Amino acid sequence: MRIVRSSRHALVLLLALGTGFFVQPSGADAAPGQPIAFVPLDDRPVTLQLPVMLGRVAGQPLLVPPRATLGHYLTPGDPEAILRWLRSSQTQGVSAVVASTDMIAYGGLVASRIPGVSADQADARLRSFAAIKSERPGAFVGAFGTIMRLAPTGVPNLGPALGYYATGETVDLIQTYANLPDPLQTDEQRQYAARLRERIGPAILDAYLATRARNLSVDEYVLQLAAENGFDRVVLGQDDAGSTGLHLRDVAALQRASAAFFLHELASIEPGADELGMALLAQALARNVGWAPSVRVVYSRTGAAAFNDQLEFVPIDVTIGHLIGLCGAHRVDTEGDVRLYVRLPDTQAADEGVFEDGLVADVAAGRSVAVADLTFLRGKPGPEQRELTEALIARSIAGKIDAFASWNTNANTVGTALAAAIAAGAGRRAGRYDPRAHAEFMLNRYIDDYAFHQFVRPDLNEELRPRGIDTTLLLPDVATEAGQKNRAELWRYALDLKERIYPQYHDRGLTITLPWDRTFETAIDVRL
Repeated sequence: MRIVRSSRHALVLLLALGTGFFVQPSGADAAPGQPIAFVPLDDRPVTLQLPVMLGRVAGQPLLVPPRATLGHYLTPGDPEAILRWLRSSQTQGVSAVVASTDMIAYGGLVASRIPGVSADQADARLRSFAAIKSERPGAFVGAFGTIMRLAPTGVPNLGPALGYYATGETVDLIQTYANLPDPLQTDEQRQYAARLRERIGPAILDAYLATRARNLSVDEYVLQLAAENGFDRVVLGQDDAGSTGLHLRDVAALQRASAAFFLHELASIEPGADELGMALLAQALARNVGWAPSVRVVYSRTGAAAFNDQLEFVPIDVTIGHLIGLCGAHRVDTEGDVRLYVRLPDTQAADEGVFEDGLVADVAAGRSVAVADLTFLRGKPGPEQRELTEALIARSIAGKIDAFASWNTNANTVGTALAAAIAAGAGRRAGRYDPRAHAEFMLNRYIDDYAFHQFVRPDLNEELRPRGIDTTLLLPDVATEAGQKNRAELWRYALDLKERIYPQYHDRGLTITLPWDRTFETAIDVRL
């Protein structure tokens, strides 16, 4: 049994001042509300840019640590500098602190998957973070973290990843090993595991398993800190792992720890990663205006609730229920403050018609509608995955719904859509809602989830991969070439979408990049 470490050790208080940036809402009529201090999971658009944009939508400014402290892809962030910033005068008077435990403990999501930081180092940083609650009286303090996924970060052994902890085929072999049933059930599985261990290399596999054990220990400590009143809300999301594998033991251990600490509604263990910051931010935004949103879920077909994302360990309906709670909302079967429309693969034409008609009717009735299109969960980009977006545009409601998302996992998509609808609702209730910022957020989602992932990204990959280029890490010359092609292709889609969805706005500037020198995501800065 693990011995829970005491948090009553002497600490050196980190009091040096840092510098951050302050993001004001653009065009809100009412004065902005009290700022929220936000520490992202890393510097990707989904984890940093989108939460900042949601703050603008709600008219609730976000204070974010200096960009240089957040790291970049394979370069970890600077937890000590972030802690100094959190404890500095810059964050005094905030209404909430919402922070990634992975960034504070390790330096971000990618850094959390590698050896290096010890459990003691991580714990000390987390104790310092938990102490902020007593230093910011009255502020809501929310912590979100991830349960280590089965695969290390997949990169080739070149450029900045040369000599990296695990690269290329080794990453795939580790994932295969980690996906085996735990414990192993048959002699055949045990023999296969032994062969995989030899192919991976015992030292590398042992380092991977030690990293998993460290992360579990640190996640347990996060729950202990919550029990000691260090946080008002904690969520630990299982990053990219399905219904079998080593992670299930970790999830079960964390569920037992949460129960032993009597955390109840204070903590949750659920699928997800990238969306957790937005969802917890939505709870802070709703809390600041005294609102407990009600959410009605509408599926596109029967049997949808039992559908399982292959990267989640529970059916989608369970994940959606968790996310509703994490956003500070509750689920209802009647009207609801927000109608969450969830579209599944293999929705038949008749059901699709009923689904879309209901969506149109709710928009016409002035209801808040969030759309989560999950058709990407099965198959490659194609007509089925484009159909709903094109229908929203054709029926002139793409710019009238409160939220749209359609990429990566069920949790990522639903969490993004829910958080956006709640941010808009909180802003309206406070009289600080910014419609232009909302249009910028929505156009960002359509350009990214529809145009980039359906058209431009497949083109980039089809051009690069036949040349033997690993698109998970592009060397500088290839990154420049791919970035230029991405910008040129996506630009015309972006302008077309703006004209068709938001013709009332003028284009004030559009910046498009590949932020992590890979083709997995794009960064889109929309200014209207």
